Amino acid sequence: MHTDYNMKLIAVTEKYYEFVREMRMHPENVVGFLEDANITTEDQVEYMKKYGENYFIALSYGEPVGYVGVIDNDIRICTHPMYHGTGVGKFMLSEIMKLYPQATGRILKYNAASRKLFDFCKVPYTLI
Repeated sequence: MHTDYNMKLIAVTEKYYEFVREMRMHPENVVGFLEDANITTEDQVEYMKKYGENYFIALSYGEPVGYVGVIDNDIRICTHPMYHGTGVGKFMLSEIMKLYPQATGRILKYNAASRKLFDFCKVPYTLI
């Protein structure tokens, strides 16, 4: 299923703060997160100032297609809806585990896509 999308993972910069917020708030993504949140642009900037060094952007041909971060060994991952099911999530999860080998996920019980992703990449998780 994975196609070579000329993928690379880069450290998040201020340029991508809004992308992260938009992906986190996207209606097709928000249902998969543990916490429901209405994140303002200002909230996002403050959050990224505090935790941004732990976040990375997946780029495909120079365009952002997802993000992944690890805070207190807890993985946060989100793929642009246009790239769901294409291997972008597998790429991000595999790459982040190289940087944070002890990290784990927390997944909602009904989030089958995330469970499948973590199982495929053999990354431990807890069902919530």
